[in-house]
Amino acid sequence: MTVLLGLPRGERATAALGLAALLARSSRTDLVVCAVAPAPWPPGLAKIDAEYQEYLNQVTQEALDSAKLAVPEDVAASFVAVRARSTPHGLLEVAEKHSASLLVLGSSSTGGIGRVSLGSVADHVLHSAPIPVAMAPRGYRYRAGSTVRRVTAAYGATHGGAGFAAAAAAFAGQLGATLRLASFAVRSGPVITAGVGLRAEEGVLSEWSQHIEQVQRDTLARLAELPSDISPAPPALESTIGYGRDWHESVEDVGWTDGDVLVVGSSSVGPLARVFLGSRASKIVRNSPVPVVVLPRNDELPTT
Repeated sequence: MTVLLGLPRGERATAALGLAALLARSSRTDLVVCAVAPAPWPPGLAKIDAEYQEYLNQVTQEALDSAKLAVPEDVAASFVAVRARSTPHGLLEVAEKHSASLLVLGSSSTGGIGRVSLGSVADHVLHSAPIPVAMAPRGYRYRAGSTVRRVTAAYGATHGGAGFAAAAAAFAGQLGATLRLASFAVRSGPVITAGVGLRAEEGVLSEWSQHIEQVQRDTLARLAELPSDISPAPPALESTIGYGRDWHESVEDVGWTDGDVLVVGSSSVGPLARVFLGSRASKIVRNSPVPVVVLPRNDELPTT
């Protein structure tokens, strides 16, 4: 696993760099820090164009110089600057060149502190990348020398859920972290409702909870039986359900701590082996208080 960081500008760089270093340390692999600048315009235009390109070169080099000072000493890192017609295109080219297995991005500066917010680069990459994409919440900080301790997989009992669980387990195993399957129940009705409506909703919720708990148990049992050469087993497996009146409450309800990472799967409407963030996953991502990793689609659970 090689971790590639798409270096953002300004204060976002600190959060993204912190997550990239955390993931590189946890997976015991190298970090590649990449700054992308716009491709040069055709020569022979106005002198101001050349001056603007020189300015971009300076800004790019300053960003890389700052990143060099911020990377922890225990993380092996290399630094590259590339020219590309767009930032997403440049990052995906560098990812292929360096055989990167994980791409890290920062949150948009317009998002709330402590939450993941998708900017234009992340939105584009999350509909085209062939490798997992990790995003740091705005203002993300972690303790020096720490590692990922638990991977929480946002799990739904839908088509492709078994394959996603296997991919999440393999990801947790690579990081030396435990795996937790988490399902989220959002109450769509108002807090105050007619008695019969409340009883009906509670009945449906109870039936769904029993079903999802059984599916979680079955999935964890199958993951535990997979040979290590098919899916590296995380050191521990568990499951939980979060309840709330909205996505924020539901995601918060499962409980989070330092060293947690949330993993979500690509939408089934997207291309196979590509990340494609669906509407449900997008809601979970935007309400996550911890870093998020989006895994490409993998519809089937490996067989023994």
